[in-house]
This record gives sequence, structure tokens and C-alpha cells, in this order.
Amino acid sequence: MERRRFLQAGLGFGALAAAGAARADAATYRLFQAALRRDPELSVYADQQGSQQGQASIEGRLPADLQGVFYRNGPGRFELNGERYQHWFDGDGFVQRWTIAGGRVTHQGRFVETRKFLDESAAGQFLYPAFGTHIARRSFRDNDGMNAANTNLLPFNGKLYALWEGGSATEIDRETLATIGIKTWREDLKAMPFSAHPKIDSDGTLWNFGALPGSGRLALYRIGRDGAVLQAGVVELPKLALLHDFAVSERHLIFVVPPYDINDDRDLSLAERHVWAGSGAQARPTRVVVVAKDTFTVRRVFELPPRMVFHFGNAWDEDGGAVTHFDLVLHDGDQLTALGHVMEGVREPNRPAAHRAVRVSLDYASGRASSATLLDGAEFPRVAPQVVGRRHRRLALLSSDRRNPSLTLDTVNVVNVDSGKADSWRFGPGWRAEEHLLVPRRGARSELDAYLVGVAQDTRSGAGVLSVFDAGRVGAGPLALARLPYRTPHCFHGNFLTS
Repeated sequence: MERRRFLQAGLGFGALAAAGAARADAATYRLFQAALRRDPELSVYADQQGSQQGQASIEGRLPADLQGVFYRNGPGRFELNGERYQHWFDGDGFVQRWTIAGGRVTHQGRFVETRKFLDESAAGQFLYPAFGTHIARRSFRDNDGMNAANTNLLPFNGKLYALWEGGSATEIDRETLATIGIKTWREDLKAMPFSAHPKIDSDGTLWNFGALPGSGRLALYRIGRDGAVLQAGVVELPKLALLHDFAVSERHLIFVVPPYDINDDRDLSLAERHVWAGSGAQARPTRVVVVAKDTFTVRRVFELPPRMVFHFGNAWDEDGGAVTHFDLVLHDGDQLTALGHVMEGVREPNRPAAHRAVRVSLDYASGRASSATLLDGAEFPRVAPQVVGRRHRRLALLSSDRRNPSLTLDTVNVVNVDSGKADSWRFGPGWRAEEHLLVPRRGARSELDAYLVGVAQDTRSGAGVLSVFDAGRVGAGPLALARLPYRTPHCFHGNFLTS
């Protein structure tokens, strides 16, 4: 792989290295602190200091056959020396381990000690560019100099990796959560972007990609279950902006490219340099790019109405590959900017129809893409691990209840993707749900022969709570809630490792 050419082509983090003065924002800090005093639900965006360790009290009864570790990752440090980051995606990674064993639940959490985290801790101030905050107090060598390791925590090949889409994976000790160091899958892939949303096939193969906004090139990876790189390549993809997730089917890799232009102004953060091009007379469509798994070449490009996308559920092929179906959540307009406002304590109005989980069907013969709505107000779709890349019938999702005045993911759902019927439970006022996963029972015979496991924040009492549902009876309420005596940093993504 032409690593140097790929990294130099991007207008991403590397292009920020030559920028001038810092703009870490004390005003954002003051605005958020004032808003937090008025609205305790904003504590999900509050700064975390130090490590955590504790035992949860159990409400209800934990299933005896649910044993394992729930690994989670998300941004923890947003503030330093009276300054606050301007975007939710900027915080330093805080990894968590929820252990379920013998009818007990224990928790531990600690920061990923990246080069960035250690340098800035020693300096007592933010030094390096972040995705949504322009800072340039110190130069850096490569993408990993700004690696926040804050998006996902992946058990793979007997190891554990904290993931961040702009650079390398960071290996973490599975038991202690201590930071081991940067993972280089192959020497010619050093510091290459490695997304936070790899997909693992039923045979254990890991598929992933790496993107640098503005580069026009997409790196692709196929890694064997033993951790060896089996295939790596690059496809040309003009007008490439933020690309956060993808889906895999039996034959294809599915990418959805939202319509953004990249501004050349180096006095802006990377997020600010994303200019929405999906409105007005010259609006561009959202592109669906289908890549063949076997050759790493583009098979076809489809078009959808202009929408933003972060997360996918799953994909599968039918009719010998003549049609591909996939699930994802589509957002109206420039959702990147909206996610920055929460760092000032400004909450987004609740508009469920603007955040819609849909099923998209791609017909290769006609070149048409069609879609059907699954659930409004949705985000964080996940499927059972045994159906990744294959025909699936259930999709786990979070959603914001229509009664909420602001966008608040307070409801867990398991949706039948054929009928559109949702089996749902709302936590209620003062709660914020995080991503929930389908965890199959041993010897599971269906996708619903599983538990729905996740974390929610009870902002009224300031507690992080592990929740366990019967995946086939979500509406009956949780089987168990494991409540900690403290708040846990709100996480993005994670995975369950069954004992």
C-alpha cells in the first residue's frame, strides 16, 4: 500500500499541523458549566477525572446463563485548564469493563494513555488538534499524535483494542484496562486510519476501512482471525468527507458518503471544514458505494436523497447477489454541527422524523436504490453477532420518545425489519440510554434467543446502570438493572465477550 501518498493526500488531521494559534475555548467551558447547573441531564457530556472501580447493586434478577464482560469506550476528558472542547467527538478515550459473573456486576474504567493524553496531562493544557476544536500548540509526526482512542473497544484474536477512526488501534490489557500501545497490523500500514467500526464475519474474518476526509481515497483491510493482514488496498472515492461506519454482506462492502465539501481554511477544525452540500439548488445526493469483497474494486454507485449518516445495522445479498439490502440511520441536514452544540449545553430539539432508521435495497440491474422506514428518532443500530453479513430479521436500536422536548435517546427497541414492528421499553424522564447489544444465549436458535444488554445513565441520581432485557420481550421491562454508586462517562460503542 502507498502509505505515504495516502496520508499526504488527506485534508484531515495532518493538514492541521501547520495551523497557527490555538482556539481551545474557555467560553465553551463557562457556557456548559452554567447550563449544567440548570439541567442535570447534561451530565452525560460532563468531564471525567481519574479512574473508576466499583460494584453494582442489583435490582431484579440477573440471568444465570449471562456471564461475561461488556467492554465500552467513549470520550471522558473534555476539559483542561479551564478550556473545553467544542465537539462531543473530541474527548480523550475512557474505556470501561463491566463484568457479569456469579450473580454480581463489577465495573472499572480508566483513560487510554495515548501519546496525546500523556503529553497534554504533563503540560496541563490541550496541545493537539481535535476533530471539532482547532488547537495547534505543539507539532506532531503523524495521525497517531492526535489519536484520542475514544470510539469503540473491540475484543479480537485474544486481544483488546481501543479504536478511533483517524489513526491506529490502541491495544488495551483485557483485565486491567492498562494501555499497552499502538497496534501496527503491518509495517506498511503504520499510522494509517483504521475505522472504529470493523465488522467480523461468521468465520472470524475482520473487515475494516480507513478514510481521511479530502483525500479522495479509501483504504480497505481484510484481517484473518489470527490477526494477520490477508488483503489491503485502496479505492478512489472523489468528494470523500467524514466516513464513520459501513456494512458488509456476503459479497460486498457498503459505504454511504454524505454530501459534504471540505473547506481549505486551516484556521478551522476538521469538523468546521465540513461544509454541507445537501441543500439548495446545487444540492448533491448521498452516494452509496458498493465495493466487491474479493477484488476491492467498486462494483456500483447508487444515489439517495441528501442525508447524513453515522451508523449501519447490517447488510445481506439475495438472488445470487443481484440485490443487496442494508439498514442504517439517516439524518436530515448537517448533523455534525448539531453534535457540537451540546458541548455548550445546547440540546437539539426533538424531531423524530429527522433521524430515521431505514432499510435500503439496491437493485444492480436497474441501478435503483429504494428505502423503507423502520423507526423514527433512532440511532445506534446493532444486530446479533451471528448474522453479520447474512439475512437478519431483528435490529436493536435506541430512539427518542416523541414526548421528549429535546432529542433524548431514552428508549430501547428490537425492531422486526420485515414488518417494521418495534418491541420497546422507555426508561423515562432523566434517563439517557447508551447503545444496547444483542447477546445470544448459549446455543441460540434465533436472533431473539438472546439478551439485550446495555448501559443507561440515571441523571437524577448520578448513576451508571447496566440493563439486561429478554430480547424477545423488551416491552416487559428489564430483567435486571445493575446500579453503580457513581456516574460513568457516556460511551459510544462496545462489545460483549461471553465467558
